[in-house]
Amino acid sequence: MAAKKKKIAKKPTSTTAKKTKTTKPPVKKGEKVTSPKKSSPPLKVIRTIREMRKYLGQVRGRNQRVALVPTMGFLHEGHLSLVREARKHAAIVVVSIFVNPAQFAPTEDLDRYPRDFSGDRRKLKHEGATVIFAPDPAEIYPESFQTFVDVTGVTRDFCGASRPSHFRGVTTVVNLLINIIKPDMAIFGEKDFQQLVTIRRMVKDFRLEIDIMGMPTLREEDGLAMSSRNAFLSPAQRQQATAIYRGLRKARRLLDSGERDAAELAAVVLDLLREEQNLEIEYVAVCDPETLERIPEVEKKSVLLVAVRVGDTRLIDNMRLHVRPVRKRKRK
Repeated sequence: MAAKKKKIAKKPTSTTAKKTKTTKPPVKKGEKVTSPKKSSPPLKVIRTIREMRKYLGQVRGRNQRVALVPTMGFLHEGHLSLVREARKHAAIVVVSIFVNPAQFAPTEDLDRYPRDFSGDRRKLKHEGATVIFAPDPAEIYPESFQTFVDVTGVTRDFCGASRPSHFRGVTTVVNLLINIIKPDMAIFGEKDFQQLVTIRRMVKDFRLEIDIMGMPTLREEDGLAMSSRNAFLSPAQRQQATAIYRGLRKARRLLDSGERDAAELAAVVLDLLREEQNLEIEYVAVCDPETLERIPEVEKKSVLLVAVRVGDTRLIDNMRLHVRPVRKRKRK
């Protein structure tokens, strides 16, 4: 006779039973613990002034600080470094992408200016920008538009002399962007040094409540200042253009060796530039970094400005010159 199987009583299940608590494996000595990255909010693209103001009215209700990075697009590492800096100071980073027709003369390269909106959008999303403000020209300059901002004095020389209407277009569009966005701060690169000085002058004269920050020029491995216009250079022209930075560095070494005469400092740059064929020199000058007045001698702080044309491409660059204080030897 077969033995009877014992019945095993099943424990009653409960939907309220506690879940088993899992523990993280112990961290080994020397192992880095990385916390998951916080996902950035989706990048918003705004095309109209009305939508821009509506959006900012909503976020400002949460006391969000706003930073503006004005650009004409075709973004490179120099632009992106400004975005990264803006994120350090503000929760909302607005990057304007607008090829401003008002700063181009009829004979200049407005239609030729490089554009890559999809690439710009991808880069800005990666850098954590909040908003792209990319209006059409008619949105900024409707047919009835007739008011421009003209800063005199600091725009009289250098790029202002060779491009008379350029800075009027720059200050007008920046003034419009400030009025539309009302940012707490705006960030510009120091490569366009005269532009930065001009904008600061406008902000000061109009008593605008905004901080203007200038960031140092970023350079390629060969020393060429990062610029959207570098894309126009052939390999041979690019090699010629490296004479600009070589000249700037030579002038700074001369200053460090004790030379203070502005003409001598400019001359070493001119000599290097003149060695290059098909390179047209517009100006090389040492001036005061706030007034942009040419100075005969470097006493404290100054800036060395350069503009050249390599083929059909116009390039600008600069270098700040600082007189290092002489340390007095301590008496024994």
